[in-house]
Amino acid sequence: MNVNDEGITTMSEQLTNTYGITGMTCGHCVMSVNEELAAVPGVMDVTIDLNVGGVSTARVTSTRDLPQEEVSAAVEEAGYTLVAS
Repeated sequence: MNVNDEGITTMSEQLTNTYGITGMTCGHCVMSVNEELAAVPGVMDVTIDLNVGGVSTARVTSTRDLPQEEVSAAVEEAGYTLVAS
């Protein structure tokens, strides 16, 4: 939330992006990726839908546009691969 010049509280802009991630097979994988993505500056929320043996989906809500390189680095830090979009 932000406070404008009149002292009125307003909601910050929120952006939601969806990313594909490969290599995840269990709940621990989900927790690892969630933790790394949540640590990226500006990230407010992460929701991951696990697709064992396929491409899992991460929905990331943030207060800023996240460069693909930052998201990819966070996913790789957890040990997985971001699918090129």
